[in-house]
Amino acid sequence: MSDQIKNNIFYVCSLIEYLGRKTKNRRSDIVVLLGKKEIERQLEIAEANHCLPLEQVAEELVEIFGISEGDFDSVGKSLYPIPGIYAIAKDYQRLIIDEIGQEESVTDTIYNVFQSFISDEISDFNSSVYYCNPDYLRLSYEEGKLLI
Repeated sequence: MSDQIKNNIFYVCSLIEYLGRKTKNRRSDIVVLLGKKEIERQLEIAEANHCLPLEQVAEELVEIFGISEGDFDSVGKSLYPIPGIYAIAKDYQRLIIDEIGQEESVTDTIYNVFQSFISDEISDFNSSVYYCNPDYLRLSYEEGKLLI
């Protein structure tokens, strides 16, 4: 896999994480609202869009897709310091890269990872799941539950 594809995946994960935080929606809801077609489009234009402020791209998507405010405030409910958007995006990027090839496409893999239980676990900033070893996240994702 090329570095450019990895960078594009990172950009899309960052965008989804930002949208989730900004609109107080689960990341799984964000990918459903965007749909696979838009995720694919964001992957294709990531190289150009990464030079734009993430806030600008997110605002456009909120407007275009009518993303309203939800009730999943993972930031506001956190009792501890909140990891940065890019730190969380890196967790998703690693997991997605590890899963590519077992899914149909990069777009499908992004969609499926964000639709899985692991997304809410990573977004629970009152837990330490987002700090877990990437192999633990991957194996938990593949198992369909957090491993003990």
